[in-house]
Amino acid sequence: MGSRTFPVSQPITIRRAVARDARRLTRLVRGSAAYEGRYAAAVAGYRVGPDYIEAHRVFVAVGTDDPEGRVLGFYSLVLAPPELDLLFVADEAQGRGIGRLLVAHMESEARAAGVDRVRVVSHLPAEDFYHRVGAVRTGTALAHPPAVPWDRPEFEFRISSE
Repeated sequence: MGSRTFPVSQPITIRRAVARDARRLTRLVRGSAAYEGRYAAAVAGYRVGPDYIEAHRVFVAVGTDDPEGRVLGFYSLVLAPPELDLLFVADEAQGRGIGRLLVAHMESEARAAGVDRVRVVSHLPAEDFYHRVGAVRTGTALAHPPAVPWDRPEFEFRISSE
């Protein structure tokens, strides 16, 4: 992705990911500034493939008025057991509420699927984000060397039945 920034007021659409999104999602994961330096090993070689997109509820946020259809962020909801497996916002689109929109959408999807709790193992730099969007800290996921040699905070979204 380029370094283009997106205006706060840009209309955002969240749609189901399709197989042709796989390369863009993989680039977003691997290129995330949150995974530079000591965190790089966690995403080195990581791939979001068409098979993953088909097997899980993967949704992308795109700018409605963007003719290039750039993916601004995405998430993956796994239902068995319920877990927010991936949540990424493009570096140049952060701070514009896209992560919050993706979480709200995920909660709506979980509710529609009859899920009342969704687990998430957070990347350390994302811990504050999960607190801000209403996730409750439930524990610590232990390290899995060599790819993830550090413990990570574990959260839970409690899904209301609205």
